[in-house]
Amino acid sequence: MSGSSPRFAAIRQRLRTHGGLWPAGVFLVVLFAIPVVQVLSLSGFDEAGNLSFVQFERLLVTSTYFQVLINTFWLTIKVTLLCLLIGYPIAYLLANVDMRSRNALLVWVLVPMWTSFLVRILAWMVILGRNGVLNQTLRQLGITNAPLVLTQNNIGVMIGSLHAMLPIAILMMLSVMMNIDRSLGRAAATLGAQGPMIFFRIYLPLSLPGIAASGLMVFVSVLGFFIAPQMLGSPSEIVISQVIITQLSETLDWNFASALSVVLLLCTFLVVVLFDKAVGMAALTGDMPGAGQRRGGGLATALSRIGRRSMTAAGWTFVWLGNLLPSRRLSQDFDERPGVSIWLLGILGVLFLALPTFFLIPISLSENRFLAWPPKGFTWNWYAAYFNSVAWRDATIRSILLGLGTAAMSMALGLPAAFVLARQKVYARGAVLALLLLPMVVPHIIVAVGLFYIYARIGLVGTNFGLMLGNAIFSLPYVVITVMAVLRNYDERLDQAAWTLGANRFTTFRRITLPLLKSGVVTGFLFAFMKAVDELAIALFVADAGTNLIPKKLWEEMSYKIDPSLAAVSTLILLIVGVAIAITQVVGASDRTQRRR
Repeated sequence: MSGSSPRFAAIRQRLRTHGGLWPAGVFLVVLFAIPVVQVLSLSGFDEAGNLSFVQFERLLVTSTYFQVLINTFWLTIKVTLLCLLIGYPIAYLLANVDMRSRNALLVWVLVPMWTSFLVRILAWMVILGRNGVLNQTLRQLGITNAPLVLTQNNIGVMIGSLHAMLPIAILMMLSVMMNIDRSLGRAAATLGAQGPMIFFRIYLPLSLPGIAASGLMVFVSVLGFFIAPQMLGSPSEIVISQVIITQLSETLDWNFASALSVVLLLCTFLVVVLFDKAVGMAALTGDMPGAGQRRGGGLATALSRIGRRSMTAAGWTFVWLGNLLPSRRLSQDFDERPGVSIWLLGILGVLFLALPTFFLIPISLSENRFLAWPPKGFTWNWYAAYFNSVAWRDATIRSILLGLGTAAMSMALGLPAAFVLARQKVYARGAVLALLLLPMVVPHIIVAVGLFYIYARIGLVGTNFGLMLGNAIFSLPYVVITVMAVLRNYDERLDQAAWTLGANRFTTFRRITLPLLKSGVVTGFLFAFMKAVDELAIALFVADAGTNLIPKKLWEEMSYKIDPSLAAVSTLILLIVGVAIAITQVVGASDRTQRRR
């Protein structure tokens, strides 16, 4: 007994040290993992409740569903490649400019992330429509005689999806680029290397974890998209998420919807497993994987070898091309201070991200009866219609209160977990981190259906508490990532100095740690808030018919009628977003001042 007591003491110490992980872990197992597994298990039964593979046989014998999978993957691949190609120069620019310029540009990069996805889709309907901004401009310039068909096809879906995912791709790459040692490039330059060689042989390989993390996030997110394909796409090019919604809401075929969800989830997990083997899930938090972090195994080794050889071939190819071009001009674009072409690409990318939603403001004040450009006349009637609508007022108040409650719940769960993961040696850290980040990569519709299946049994459908729990599943990972990113640059010697002066851990956290991390904490809270306010899947499946929420109300209105009243609602949402961004800027400025002191 005495020999085993040191072992039990070590276990108790580990449980106390890792106690911050338990609430978040138990929360996700109970409300995320179990509901998803239960709803997916329906795919193994027929309509009579007998064990059967008939649902999967329908997928194999019907060519329509195979074409749906092709549509889904083809859209996902194109959007992922575009996000990486367009996002990399923007992230490179942000990583290599001074702090003031970076902060100014980041505000506009973050505008789409803070703005409702439905609002952004509405903005693209205004821009790309037959009477939209782009077609009207092209006709006025004499470039086209007839309006271009830019919606109800793959073009509109790609643009809407690209606009939604590009900010995330940029931030993922930026978090890795910010940790690249700039002295490596200067050392190569002293040995005679020019800009292209430095970039393609040093900088680009070191930024690969960020590229991989961006590709993963974009790929698995677009796999589960249904808003952009539904609003901007064509019925002949539907994706798998649209079919799942149809099976659930129209035909009420839960078993077949479950089989489709299994296929979608298996595709997602395959991509995640390949990514984890080659790079590691820690790359999603911006960590640079070292030699000790890379996993062994034939697959990981093969992927790493292929990547290194591809980068070597690309590097020498561009070095050779660089020698054929004026090296002085080309080198400027790959210097520590970006050149003109990088600045031009960065500014164009920022304008693409920030401008579209602002076209809704003049539309909301127009006397037109439909969404058309240019706006005609001036009226406040659309805002009056919003404020006079009991349904819209109720949806707004309920969404804001639920968003605040969800953000508080996400912070209570995510803040301790982030501290443990960032500061403690956690057993099976990769598995724990994967569990916490998994809601980001699992299609939201699957989770929402699983929650509805569980909530219907225990009476939580349509309740505020049930909605907060559901929204917290998707908000929690953003809190963990944000806080871990801030903790990565936090000097723990400040805490140690406070302990030596007699402060206990709670006092140290309250008086030193939290004030120095308040910008990251506030940003995480606001991210969780905006994510909860914008979460459509939970609003559609967990809220009942009498529960009004902003995303649900917008979805219903956009599905049946399109008029400037939606632009007025979107403008009010933009106002809320502006207040949130202003808060982060004020807190960030205060945090920087306190750090200098």
